[in-house]
Amino acid sequence: MAGLISTADTEAQSSGDPSSKRATLLGLSITSFGWVMNLIVFLIEEYNIKNIAAAQISNIVNGCLSMLPVVTTILADSFFGNIPVFSTSAFISLLGIFLLTLITSFDYLRPIPCETGSILCQSPSKLQLGILYTALALVITGTAGTRVTLASAGANQYEKPKDKGSFFNWYFLTVNTGAIISATAIVYTQDNASWKLGFGLSAAANLISFFVFISGKRYYKHDKPIKSPFTSLVRVVVAATVKRKAVISSKEEDYHHNELIEETKNSAVMPSKCFRFLNRAALKVEGDLKVSHDESFNKIWRLCSVQEVEDFKAVLRLIPLWLAIMLVSTPIVVQTSMMVLQGLVTDRGLGPHFKVTAGSLQVITIISACIVIIMNNWLVYPMYQKLTNKQLTPLQKTWERKAMAVLTGTSDGEEGDGSSTRDGEEGDGGVDGDDGRNGGW
Repeated sequence: MAGLISTADTEAQSSGDPSSKRATLLGLSITSFGWVMNLIVFLIEEYNIKNIAAAQISNIVNGCLSMLPVVTTILADSFFGNIPVFSTSAFISLLGIFLLTLITSFDYLRPIPCETGSILCQSPSKLQLGILYTALALVITGTAGTRVTLASAGANQYEKPKDKGSFFNWYFLTVNTGAIISATAIVYTQDNASWKLGFGLSAAANLISFFVFISGKRYYKHDKPIKSPFTSLVRVVVAATVKRKAVISSKEEDYHHNELIEETKNSAVMPSKCFRFLNRAALKVEGDLKVSHDESFNKIWRLCSVQEVEDFKAVLRLIPLWLAIMLVSTPIVVQTSMMVLQGLVTDRGLGPHFKVTAGSLQVITIISACIVIIMNNWLVYPMYQKLTNKQLTPLQKTWERKAMAVLTGTSDGEEGDGSSTRDGEEGDGGVDGDDGRNGGW
């Protein structure tokens, strides 16, 4: 699928000031984490939504944040390019966080707060919920659009792989920095000062990052897609299915090579033996070479290049990894919601004058992840290489991290079973109690 992006139509050859990209990323990270990390507490305290319902909404929001980047990627790679999609998404995110700020600014956009000690709370009206869900839809769409396109647009500014690697190191460092700032300063402001100020700071960060990015737009390389890479994937399946009865050949001249696409990269000469059924898509048969009024159809949907077939096979090889990531990542989101809910019923006081906010407990996970990454890169991997004289492959590193995630989830599950039993024995409130504000797991 490489070679589908045209670099001839660039507005400038300069990659722009790297500091502007980091400022943009930092502002958007503060914005996105600033509203999502404390969403459960916001729904419980400001909308009188019960704990479990708030956790379910939060899980749905996080699921959308994980799935919508797929749609964003298709739009960026196939139709508009990374920079236009990023600019539009950043503006949509700004609208969403601005609407959340308005919600916290006007009392009639929220239900009446519960009285102290009362278990009877006013439920939000349909209009109030409609405005809330509209705001969430906007910030979800905007965050999902900026999450992947900025990484791709930033990497496209560099030609050397070393420079791209350096960019991604700064990218993840900046994302984690923004998450830590949000989990501490923004969340603390929301809980101890006001929700209006907390969301206002996130909106200001979004606004500043948006204008910083727009101001440097003329200096960026604008790589415009000339056709969809996903179309070639579909073409491989269609061509292989149409020629499913053809006999696979072992001769190089029997397979089609597209010089326009493959001249710029190390293209495959012969299709590989894995997924041999797909090799028929690049096999030249008599029907592919007939000249007719429908010649364009025959050329596009009956015959693919060898490299296009190999690209499709590469995507198929990634499916097990994707599934593994999905299955491991699913309980992580649930654990995050559980951490906030447990924090709400936990004594979080540090001394007589300071209390850790429930949403800020997630910073422990972020900092722990950063420590593990640093230990792996500076201690574990070099030690492994010194002892075995071998380097871990990226796939081996991935499975090592997933194994750690599985072990962590197992230990959390064992501890969660005991804690939930104790919580259930302590009182009659629990999950099924009428108190929507203080019920525990």
